[in-house]
Amino acid sequence: MEYILYCDESGQKGPKYSDFFGGCLISSKHLNDVTRALDDKKQELRLFGEVKWTKLTENYLSKYVELMTLFFSFVKDGKIKVRIMFHNNRDIPTSETVRNADDKYFKLYYQFIKHAFGFMHLRTKDPFYLRVYLDQLPDKKEKCAAFKHYLLNMQNISDYFRSTVIIRTEDIAEVNSHDHVLLQCLDIVLGAMYFRLNHFHKTIQENTKKRGKRTIAKEKLYKHIQKQIDDIFPHFNIGENTGARGDEYPYYYWNHPYRHWRFKPS
Repeated sequence: MEYILYCDESGQKGPKYSDFFGGCLISSKHLNDVTRALDDKKQELRLFGEVKWTKLTENYLSKYVELMTLFFSFVKDGKIKVRIMFHNNRDIPTSETVRNADDKYFKLYYQFIKHAFGFMHLRTKDPFYLRVYLDQLPDKKEKCAAFKHYLLNMQNISDYFRSTVIIRTEDIAEVNSHDHVLLQCLDIVLGAMYFRLNHFHKTIQENTKKRGKRTIAKEKLYKHIQKQIDDIFPHFNIGENTGARGDEYPYYYWNHPYRHWRFKPS
């Protein structure tokens, strides 16, 4: 079996929550049908360019709502798994090394990919091939290459000793989100969580002393996304770790269609 993991990050520093990372996992057997359906929906809605959270306006709200409704229908059907990681700024690292590390971004990204989907706990009958598609990394080529090397070697660490996950050298790549509709949808979910957890829905314009139309539109889209998640897990708390929700450890890391991880650095 083969799965494709699309990864993205959003809003590295916020007033309340920072370091947002997201992943969208799909089986190769569902990939073509799902991406075709999402691309067709974009064409139907006349969304010919890349959809992104930052591009949302009042005029595009209804179109983004339709697209995200379709995206989450695949999440609810179990064809797509979504994971979001972030940290509360009050959770301050105790280690000076961690606080000042200039490679903090890649360390957090590595922890997200290593743990969020529970790959280390997979014990499949057949090999589990994993392709990792990273939205273009914002750093020097040397650091990006080193990060990919760490991802490749992840399968060889002791935590993965019994896992059936296999990552091949050619299966780790940087991609352009413009060419991948699943990355675009993931960007919208990440942006919505960054927006709401940092209370940007309360932003007031200085000249009018009121909220702007774009802020209101973003809050409405966030609420729609929250409703989709609540359909999966009622009363979902976006600011905390998603609990077991009736599943057993460690299987919920893999089984759940949607999860949040409030990362607490040590």
